[in-house]
Amino acid sequence: MTGAAFGGYQNEIYLQGLAGTTPAFTTDATGLEAAAEKVLEPGPFSYVAGAAGSGATARANRAAFDRWKIVPRMLTDATHRDLATTVLGTPMPAPLALAPVGVQTIVHPDGELATARAAAALGVPMILSTAASSTIEDVAAANGDGPRWFQLYWPGDNDVCASILARAKKEGYTALVVTLDTWTLAWRPGDLDQAYLPFLHGDGVAVPFSDPVFRARLEKPPEDDPASAILRWISMVTGTDKAWAQLPFLREHWDGPIVLKGIQHPDDARRAVDAGMDGIVVSNHGGRQVDGALGSLDALPGVVAAVGGRTEVLFDSGVRTGADMIKALALGADAVLLGRPYLYGLAHGGEDGVRHVLRSLLADFDLTLGLSGHRTVAELGAADLVRT
Repeated sequence: MTGAAFGGYQNEIYLQGLAGTTPAFTTDATGLEAAAEKVLEPGPFSYVAGAAGSGATARANRAAFDRWKIVPRMLTDATHRDLATTVLGTPMPAPLALAPVGVQTIVHPDGELATARAAAALGVPMILSTAASSTIEDVAAANGDGPRWFQLYWPGDNDVCASILARAKKEGYTALVVTLDTWTLAWRPGDLDQAYLPFLHGDGVAVPFSDPVFRARLEKPPEDDPASAILRWISMVTGTDKAWAQLPFLREHWDGPIVLKGIQHPDDARRAVDAGMDGIVVSNHGGRQVDGALGSLDALPGVVAAVGGRTEVLFDSGVRTGADMIKALALGADAVLLGRPYLYGLAHGGEDGVRHVLRSLLADFDLTLGLSGHRTVAELGAADLVRT
């Protein structure tokens, strides 16, 4: 699919307007959160939208984007554009993938299955969370021929970890994204004030509950004693930080690309390269883990300089618009990950809602890329921005 095809969503919407039809919900990605609050229960909404502590890091993510300004160029023959790229060996119609977000059934009954179908329809890679509400196998079936990667919350039990990785590999997940920054939950007042943690209600545990090695660790099957199974799983994936020396274990059990998610410091980026990692994600988990931390976009240039092209760099935390994508790519990211906005689309309309959010973002990106004077993603660079 070419960039022009993405931008065509604008014309499609206007033509539908001639028949008296308007979009089911907003095309403004910055307005999705407020719109979703009207359709979600307080607990699920807070879990998706909330952040650590005072929310300072989440605010810093957006403020970082505002400090960079695009400098458009004219007469660049940008009528026809090609957004395609390849990241981690995966051909992509645009430098965009869906960030791993767990417990998606708390916002819509179809959860990850709807997201998988919408992503596949557009050829956008989906990263399945270990904390999914559906199994590795069911999401793969829903995703069909679509590109998909698997995100790992690293269990303390090596046999369980190896079993989960083997299942993901068997089902066609081609890259492994290892989240480093959530080995324990941060202080999140929005969730605490409602005493709401979806895992304790049985949401987001489909992956371990369907895993034969994890099930063998239990005295009773999860169906007979869900509370004990939930607590066993939570204790297995939280409370213990890992070390750099443990990374070889992952390489032993995964023969595809491995990406470390949660990198903010240049020294950590260098260590990832030295450890033979195939990529990193510059991310602060959308501000959900460390209050008062650096905005993710502020961290990106230093990390890109540190790795010096020796590994692929992906970016997330705060991405909302096509202009945001351009800024991250111009500062050196190979692709960006979209998180909360597609969850808000899921809340509004299931599969159709996710597709609407993705098509809106891709159209915005395509049009802004052309209007700023570029025909391909590869043309973007730091010279296209100024910092204010």
